[in-house]
Amino acid sequence: MKIWFSILGLLLFSFNHSYAQLKPGYDKNEAMELLKVNFQFADSTYSDSMPTPERFEFKYRSKTVGFDNKWDYWEDKAGVGVLSLRGTTGTFSSWGANFYAGMVPAKGWIKTSEKDTFYYELSKDPKALVHVGWTTALGCIWQDMDSVLFAQIDQGKKEFYITGHSQGGALAYLLTAHLLIMKENGIIPADVQFKTYCSAAPKPGNLYFAYYYEKMTQDGWAYNTVNSLDWVPESPFSVQTVNDFNGVNPFQNAKKAIKKLPFLPRLVVRHMYNKMDRPSKKTQRRFEKYLGRKLGKLMTKNLKGFEPPQLAHSTTFTRCGNFIVLYPDTEYYTKFPQDPKAIFLNHMLDPYLLMMEKLSK
Repeated sequence: MKIWFSILGLLLFSFNHSYAQLKPGYDKNEAMELLKVNFQFADSTYSDSMPTPERFEFKYRSKTVGFDNKWDYWEDKAGVGVLSLRGTTGTFSSWGANFYAGMVPAKGWIKTSEKDTFYYELSKDPKALVHVGWTTALGCIWQDMDSVLFAQIDQGKKEFYITGHSQGGALAYLLTAHLLIMKENGIIPADVQFKTYCSAAPKPGNLYFAYYYEKMTQDGWAYNTVNSLDWVPESPFSVQTVNDFNGVNPFQNAKKAIKKLPFLPRLVVRHMYNKMDRPSKKTQRRFEKYLGRKLGKLMTKNLKGFEPPQLAHSTTFTRCGNFIVLYPDTEYYTKFPQDPKAIFLNHMLDPYLLMMEKLSK
């Protein structure tokens, strides 16, 4: 009898171990299940009554922190955890975090309250920049998530999904980068595995942040599922100037090259160059002023003790990571007639699930 119990135990262990092991690559069933997990935040602007996840069980919900942020911890029977980040709510604080779209270095610190300072490293590339509003929000979330996550790791948990929709997807980008850099730095054990499923996530940082993020996740460990009709992944506003290029580029010596031209061609080319160069730099400065410094001051009213950090002189946001693009078909347009007044029509759970269900894998 003891032998049979031993054999049964080994079989159950083997089953759970194989079920628990995360695998690289996009899996639509994983993505849909995690999307349902994320939409359990019933107080977000884009959710109401949502289908319950089948695989995962709710374990923990944080208090409201930061710019009206929350996060959940879910887990399946095999012990695979889910870090789920809430998206935008209807409050000024939550929307303010989206529009607080200055850029800060991807390594630094932000004083998030009178007592707390968030020290972060989201990229090893010194040119990498990230969205200041969402980085601040992540700092507030991390004050709570830190102890919960490491408690799970201390208990032997090795595998975690990260998920978020909309603003939650932007936070999932940054959290993924934060955790993977912690692995690189030896703070998180090397055998702990993270797999990220963002959906409808906007642009989290500049091209150099995207490069390093993609380097860390390019083997199939992170995805952003996007409806091609959804406006949210197209945000925030982005302006690229000649200052945003790598150091070795044809623009750095453009003015010197123009001076070497004959007199009349020099006048014409200089006029053309200035007409293209100056407006982009002027627009970038305006974005930095209004969506950065001025909005940062407003956000201090919603987060006691928050000190807006010094901004980088750039607003060149770009899409990031592996994309799974959902293209609407005739059924979609029949079920979801396009109405300019329904600004979240293509951003909701049902449109995403309809198209995800039709993916081949």
